[in-house]
Amino acid sequence: MATNMPALRRATLVLAVSAFALAGFARADDPPQPRAETAAPAGQKGGRGGAAQSPSQNSSSSAEPHRLPSDSTTKQTLDLPGRTLNFAATAGSIRVFDGKGEPLADIAYTSYELDDADRATRPVMFLFNGGPGASSAWLQFGAAGPWRLPLDGEALSPSASPEVKPNAETWLDFTDLVFIDPVSTGYSRFIASGEDARKSFYSVDGDVNAIALVIRRWLEKHDRLTSPKYVAGESYGGIRGPKVVRQLQLQHGVGVRGLILVSPLLDFREFTGTSLLQYVATLPSYVAVAREAKGAVKRADLADVEAYARGDFLADLVKGEVDKEATNRLADKVAELTGIDQAVSRRLAGRFDVGEFRREFDRKGGKVTGRYDGSVRGFDPYPDSSSSRFGDPSGDALQAPLTSAAVDVLTRKLNWRPDGSYEVLNGAVEGKWDFGRGINPPQSVSELRQILATDAKLNVLVAHGLFDLATPYFGSKRVLDQLPAFATQRVKFIVYPGGHMFYSRDGSRQALRSEVETLIRE
Repeated sequence: MATNMPALRRATLVLAVSAFALAGFARADDPPQPRAETAAPAGQKGGRGGAAQSPSQNSSSSAEPHRLPSDSTTKQTLDLPGRTLNFAATAGSIRVFDGKGEPLADIAYTSYELDDADRATRPVMFLFNGGPGASSAWLQFGAAGPWRLPLDGEALSPSASPEVKPNAETWLDFTDLVFIDPVSTGYSRFIASGEDARKSFYSVDGDVNAIALVIRRWLEKHDRLTSPKYVAGESYGGIRGPKVVRQLQLQHGVGVRGLILVSPLLDFREFTGTSLLQYVATLPSYVAVAREAKGAVKRADLADVEAYARGDFLADLVKGEVDKEATNRLADKVAELTGIDQAVSRRLAGRFDVGEFRREFDRKGGKVTGRYDGSVRGFDPYPDSSSSRFGDPSGDALQAPLTSAAVDVLTRKLNWRPDGSYEVLNGAVEGKWDFGRGINPPQSVSELRQILATDAKLNVLVAHGLFDLATPYFGSKRVLDQLPAFATQRVKFIVYPGGHMFYSRDGSRQALRSEVETLIRE
């Protein structure tokens, strides 16, 4: 799902992931190691900075009512076409402490580890979604985990059955999986109270520090430091992913072989304020939505639109509305490509933000398009209103079945029963998030360059959906095209039919799995 900052706070919600582990692994009550057990407040480096001490007895007892249950490990068997997978699933948590050894938060994870595998050579992948405020349920039960919940067609309804089924496209065949729920998502929760504790996690840097710390703790406790390691992030996970890999390299002594970014946001700057590049980024996806309404569409079918977006369209944008001829030419071309009324396009000077496009595309039919998937349409609850008051038909409908599915798997299949509510998508987190101040909005392109320059063996896969209006694919394409040659040789960019969660489509999910397997086996 994606992220929001002023104008962007409508643009990016992200998905995150839960995680499982084996018996004898890290418990929620494990005391911090003296070496690198602190999650630093925002703006400070975590890890090697300060020596953490064991929490006092008073601290432990005061935190007791808020504890998550002890980790639960169960043996599972999954019957799939042509093979049977036997694995250990662990639902549990890792406790994060501050520099004084006081507990800050319990970070929940769900891990799946294949039986009878060589732990030294078996790959392990850490997955998270975005938001900020999204649990890892989306990637776990939509794409990579052993069990899958249908997320399209008749399943796109709040009252759809939350029953999961064996996932024939699970990535467990070729890598162990650890899904991480950042604090305040899933069952992850604060232990400490007060504003300082919240600030330690609800920020770009503090969030990255905490996730990198949890990854290193999991590797140590599960005796997997020698395993080949991979990181996968979705949506705001595009900001998290490169930064987490960089943090692991520099602060935790952990190298990563590969980074998978699903529907990522890499740079907020082109989506905010008066940036003209936001219109360049979204135009190909708008046209993809329009053409999908008439028949199946692939990225190759949009070659003409991509060329126009980075050529004459951008040139006319730069000329500005002071040039009436250029503005009308641009507006009329956008109307022709999208099918939106020419008068509306001229009124908006051909500059449609995502909300305007979603309402105007099928306004005559009283419907709005999805933000996560523009090919999905739903009724506008206020079709005659002058203001836009509608949700997302491609995302809102999934929260109820996905929440129920996650709770059912954790409690019934994995025998882990925390108290409190499971937060599949916690909007309060994004509202309190510290995206930073000043003239430099969050971006992870700098870290992406650095990790590729530091490790010549690191490969990156970036995957997008054609109809995603939350993190449009052409925005990432423009960013990646600016990388130096040494980096582009190890970055693969693929666009699939579908939206933000393009893996909800069978063909796209199968193709993504194949690409991830190829990356890991290289």
